[in-house]
Amino acid sequence: MQPLVAYRLEDSIATITMDDGKVNVMSLRMLTELNAALDRAAADRAVVLLGGREGVFSAGFDLLVLRAGGSEAIAMVHAGFELAERLLSFPLPVAIACSGHAVAMGLFLLLSGDYRVGAAGPYRLVANEVAIGITMPGAAVEILRQRLAPAAFNRAVTLAEPFSPDNAVEAGLLDRVVPASELDGVARGVAGALCSLNLDAHAASKLRARAPALHAIRAAIDADHAAFRALA
Repeated sequence: MQPLVAYRLEDSIATITMDDGKVNVMSLRMLTELNAALDRAAADRAVVLLGGREGVFSAGFDLLVLRAGGSEAIAMVHAGFELAERLLSFPLPVAIACSGHAVAMGLFLLLSGDYRVGAAGPYRLVANEVAIGITMPGAAVEILRQRLAPAAFNRAVTLAEPFSPDNAVEAGLLDRVVPASELDGVARGVAGALCSLNLDAHAASKLRARAPALHAIRAAIDADHAAFRALA
C-alpha cells in the first residue's frame, strides 16, 4: 500500500504531507502514520510543517466507520483527539499549511497548530457535527474554545456555521491567508522563521500558556471516550 503521509526533512523543517488521493479522511491508518511522522520530527528536533493535498486539508473522520459504530469507530475518534492534544503540546513549533477544506476533525487538527497559513479560495472551514446530527464532543468544544473568537466559537459549536478564508482570520481559524499559488512558499517561510526560536523556551512557554486548555481537553477526551464506550 502507498503511504498516506509523506515525511521530508530539510533545513531543520520536517514537512509532513497528508494525501490519501481523495479528501484525507482521518482514518486509523492516517492517524497512525501522522503519529509516526511526529515521532520522526521529535527525534530530528525539527520544526513541523503539516499540510494536505491540493484543495483539501482534511475532511475529518471516516464517516463510514463512524456511522458503523463499534470498537473501530471508538478507537478512531479517541486517536483523532489524542493527536490534536499531542500537536497542542508538541515540544517543537508546528506550522500548518491549509490548502483547502478543513471539516470536523480536519478543522480540530488545524486549530492545534501553532501558526496556520491558509490558501485563499472557495473552501469551507467547518465543524459540521450539529448539521449532520452529532452532538459536539467535549474535546472538540475545548479545542474550538482555545482558538476561536467568542462569537465565532458560539456559531461554530451550536450552529455548525461554515467559515471561509475570507473571514477565517477574524474568527480565529487561521493566522494568515495568502493566494493559493503562494501557500507553500509562505508556509515554508513561516516554518523557517520558527527555526530561529529557542526550542526549549518555546516548549516550556507553550505548555505554560496552554495548561488550562490542555487540562480541559484531556478531561474531555477521557469523558468522551467513556461515553462512547457506554453507547457501543
